[in-house]
Amino acid sequence: MSIQWNGVMPAVTTKFMVNDTLDLVTFEVNIKAQLEAGVNGIVLGGTLGEASTLTAEEKKILIIKTVEIVKGKVPVIINIAEQSTVNAIEAAHKAEEFGANGLMLLPPMRYKADARETVTYFKKVANSTKLPIMIYNNPVDYGIEVTLDMFEEIAECKNIQAVKESTRDISNVSRMKTRFGNRFAILCGVDTLALESILMGADGWVAGLVCAFPAETVAIFNLAKAGRTNEAIEIYRWFLPLLELDISTKLVQNIKLAEVATGIGTENVREPRLRLAGEERKRVLNIIEASLKTRPTLPNYKNLGF
Repeated sequence: MSIQWNGVMPAVTTKFMVNDTLDLVTFEVNIKAQLEAGVNGIVLGGTLGEASTLTAEEKKILIIKTVEIVKGKVPVIINIAEQSTVNAIEAAHKAEEFGANGLMLLPPMRYKADARETVTYFKKVANSTKLPIMIYNNPVDYGIEVTLDMFEEIAECKNIQAVKESTRDISNVSRMKTRFGNRFAILCGVDTLALESILMGADGWVAGLVCAFPAETVAIFNLAKAGRTNEAIEIYRWFLPLLELDISTKLVQNIKLAEVATGIGTENVREPRLRLAGEERKRVLNIIEASLKTRPTLPNYKNLGF
């Protein structure tokens, strides 16, 4: 499957039972809710997916299960966040073997590689697989920025096709478009900058709060792309207090609590993460509950023909 790197692609949470095993029943409920809302892809095993805590076997199970659920309707993309080039290449091969349609690729983990090392890493992984690749550019959380000059070098790898833009610098959308035209699709990776990025020309949105609010997320994207900006802004302003739950060290716990509120998830996280407690939990619940009370009635946002 070729990937059209556009629209809303949820970075889905990984669902766990109380005994810390995978909860594939609730996982399927959530994925089907995403499909019903009209998402354009599913991203597995990212930060929200608690990737660093998942075993290789669990990643295999999640890929196979998601491919089974989506039935080819949208691409299934698995995140690769490895410490060595060899392990990243192996992960790419396994992803392809298990049926994933694409990869989201982070720079090397833990070791802060320089530009030459990072570019070499990206090229070697890309050249090892036929799968389409989206580079995850998030220097705020992961310490390495993929600069425009680095994108110039990796552009020779034709299967590196997109970037999840999470630098927090919205001007990067324009910089990328000015320098590379349509060579790389740009997907916003920061919920609180999503509408602004879309209006500046971003092709898609790798979203977080979509895990709990899939219809609202897709509605914002579709309305903005269709030129119905005022309607998109109105929903986005309602959504912002919720979207701010994504820019937090407790984003996983925050969003899982929101999934419970909308009936498509559980609070279970994998240690060392713990469920929210005390005043922190109360604060997040207040945001969620206040938003649910004023949840907007959405216009017919599907099939707008943009």
